[in-house]
Amino acid sequence: MADSGDLFGGAAARKLPPAEAAGGKASKAAGKRPPLAAVPSGTPGESGYTASDIEVLEGLEPVRRRPGMYIGGTDEKALHHLFAEVIDNAMDEAVAGHASFIDVALEEGGFVTVTDNGRGIPVDSHPKFPDKSALEVIMTTLHAGGKFDSKVYETSGGLHGVGVSVVNALSDVLDVEVARGQQLYRQSFSRGHPQGPVTALGKVQNRRGTRVRFHPDPLIFGADAKFSPKRLFKMARSKAYLFGGVEIRWSCAPSLLEGVAGVPEEATFRFPAGLRDYLAREIEGRELVADQIFAGKIEKPGGHGSLEWAIAWLGGGEDGFVNSYCNTIPTPEGGTHESGLRIALLRALKDHAERVGQGKRAAAVTTDDVMATCAAMLSVFIREPEFQGQTKDKLATLEASRIVETAVRDAFDHWLAASPSQANKLLDWSIDRAEERLRRRQEKEVARKTAVRKLRLPGKLADCTAAGAAGSELFIVEGDSAGGSAKQARDRATQAVLPLRGKILNVANATRDKLAANQQLGDLMQALGCGGGSHYRDEDLRYDKVVIMTDADVDGAHIASLLITFFYRQTPRLIDNGHLYLAVPPLYRLSHGGTTVYARDDAHRAELLRTVFKGKSNVEIGRFKGLGEMMPAQLKETTMDPRKRTLLRVRIVSDEREDTADSVERLMGNKPEARFSFIQERAAFATELVDI
Repeated sequence: MADSGDLFGGAAARKLPPAEAAGGKASKAAGKRPPLAAVPSGTPGESGYTASDIEVLEGLEPVRRRPGMYIGGTDEKALHHLFAEVIDNAMDEAVAGHASFIDVALEEGGFVTVTDNGRGIPVDSHPKFPDKSALEVIMTTLHAGGKFDSKVYETSGGLHGVGVSVVNALSDVLDVEVARGQQLYRQSFSRGHPQGPVTALGKVQNRRGTRVRFHPDPLIFGADAKFSPKRLFKMARSKAYLFGGVEIRWSCAPSLLEGVAGVPEEATFRFPAGLRDYLAREIEGRELVADQIFAGKIEKPGGHGSLEWAIAWLGGGEDGFVNSYCNTIPTPEGGTHESGLRIALLRALKDHAERVGQGKRAAAVTTDDVMATCAAMLSVFIREPEFQGQTKDKLATLEASRIVETAVRDAFDHWLAASPSQANKLLDWSIDRAEERLRRRQEKEVARKTAVRKLRLPGKLADCTAAGAAGSELFIVEGDSAGGSAKQARDRATQAVLPLRGKILNVANATRDKLAANQQLGDLMQALGCGGGSHYRDEDLRYDKVVIMTDADVDGAHIASLLITFFYRQTPRLIDNGHLYLAVPPLYRLSHGGTTVYARDDAHRAELLRTVFKGKSNVEIGRFKGLGEMMPAQLKETTMDPRKRTLLRVRIVSDEREDTADSVERLMGNKPEARFSFIQERAAFATELVDI
């Protein structure tokens, strides 16, 4: 700052000759500006903007004028941030070892009270402001507090001495009670201004700590602004998870809970297992990739504070989440500690892949693949953390990344080595995510090239011209011959045709490598565009109906079974959402005179002979050997025209899902003895058909 005088033209910062300093001829000759005091105010062209227009806001007035700078706005999130600031101060006392419980009460009229049994805010006169108590200084002065160094608090959520004074500024009523040295003190405030000095209320027994009771100012947040009992309840409970050494007691006025589910009038939270309990509660009842939760806690990582984590990987196509905290402060936008976690998990998993000979397969795995379905809780306690903004939504301390990466990576290495079966499940899962990501990228590239260069779509797909999925249909047929007839019979606007070469791969007993290498299935998935497994996206499905259209014979039924198995295993949600259908092509053509009808099977043929042709003996009966033998007009009339055709929707009965999975495994799996047993059990219900 030594040259600041040069920037503003002042003589004080430079040793100038007397003439220059006085603004004489030497100054003018050199082109220098005169001293600031010599510039007249209100010069022509500047009327209406003078020094008197410059406002100087003092005390807490800046907070009331611009609350968004301190709590992010005046919406519901900002309103609840007031509670967060107060309970964070109480948590700092608990983490420092001075408080064992915190009481949170939501009262009638929208008041919130937070009480702890810590040391209590000092009430003696402040050395710098002898006419004020330390309590008043803390409550009415920005950047006043005991957390600017590590002498009073080794780790804390408050950093700038701003939090509780902001709450005071934005509350129309705020009362503070302090119990110290068996004496009780109280001071009241309104909109940041003290309503009197600190008052001694007398002696108290078995009480210490601080109680803050406040009511948000309706002039700031609006007359209808109210605390959400459910939101406060969750915020209070999460604090107990984050520090196992504290007990948090919750109470809420009964009238505030009318119509609010899941929030009790009173509750007590204490979770010695910390984040493991927290995560177990959050993922209760969900399918997991690895059965065990990877959890741990390390004191003094990097020489100070502590680190705790709990991690699981969700199955069933669910997206993951990461809830991170620093010094019990939620960091919803993540930050350096989350970056360290992501790197640690990726590197440890790749190390495991090398140990088990899967290094090449895992080479393409990235942090996004590992974290895609990862449900994680991460809490760090560090000295003097750096956040982005007063609301502390993102941690910026660079050292946190290194601390978390080192500690978690070592622990994860040991966890993977100790649980090889769990580790291999997780490795395969992550590799699947990587392969799916690469497949999607390829699909996007193909889609882009198709739009720009008008290239052909995957395989032998004849696509429809409809722009959206609504009302469109994809017919999956066997062979080029059937495909040719179907392409001529279709409605080009809404119906697409994809021919397949014979019988597809049986996915129920195929290895992962065979499945990935199968071109026909790759073409099919690329045509659908919706992805598979946990990455299935119904909104990306290119067709409203997916219709399996095979010959009406045994081979056709087998191919249909293979395709249904494929959809059941790879895209079960496509079935659940009602997109999969079976076409019902005819097996026979019956004609007599000018009457022609079609029969699905032998039983239907007999019925038509009896009802339509009245038992006539000279009815001409033709049997179709396959769809390819049908004229396009016949195929359209019988199987593809929505006005005349019959479609069977494939669905899974909700209460029979376990039986369905068992049947698919027995009939389509790699155990022939299971199929033989299945046939024996149902032999009484089977009819043998012999075609000579």
